[in-house]
Amino acid sequence: MKVRIFAVLAAVFGLLQAGLVQADVVKKTSSGICHPPASSYYDRIQNFEPFSSLDSCVATGGRLPKNLQVARAETGQGGYSRSQFGHGWDDADGDCQNSRMEALAAQSTAPVRYASDKQCRVVAGRWISPFTGKVIHDASAIDIDHVVPLKWAWDHGADQWSRERREQFANDLVNLWSVELSLNRQKGAKGPDQWLPPAGQCQYVSRFLRVVKGYSLKLSNAEAAGYREQVSGYCG
Repeated sequence: MKVRIFAVLAAVFGLLQAGLVQADVVKKTSSGICHPPASSYYDRIQNFEPFSSLDSCVATGGRLPKNLQVARAETGQGGYSRSQFGHGWDDADGDCQNSRMEALAAQSTAPVRYASDKQCRVVAGRWISPFTGKVIHDASAIDIDHVVPLKWAWDHGADQWSRERREQFANDLVNLWSVELSLNRQKGAKGPDQWLPPAGQCQYVSRFLRVVKGYSLKLSNAEAAGYREQVSGYCG
């Protein structure tokens, strides 16, 4: 159901699509906040990473400005919003490395390089994408993929979890992969029945099912049968 706040946001995006407003991107700041054109700070932001949609920005671990978080929660399908799984990447152990940085450090096949001596932000390393097999050295070219997407998990039982369990899921290294930006955004919230990577399909579907089982997410009979067939076909 479209709520009043969503109608306002939709109107803004409608103007953008009609070419009546010059700003046509979601701006992600260095602090990880995703500012759509409806944000009161939008016009002031000069340095940012552009995204074509709010969903694609939030999918990279971004979060909304506080005044728009409520709107996002209300407009999410079936009650879903990214904020239901925490506001971006968590630093549970307080060591200044959030879960994105910990995933980058853990999955690099060579020692990583940090932005400063504090060793908080990874900027370079050597990652082999499980989606293509390609080697990536620049951390800014990498998205951290949720193997089981958060929206998919919500629709398969995570809506019944506590907030703490959802935050654990969103930051669990078992569910995080370092992959190409474009492919992670192409995948979105799809499961293996709707999207598969160009390479490494066996590894991907197997990891997907491992996470599903580990968190007791619910599969329909059709999904269970389809995924079994995929494992048999790609891993046989």
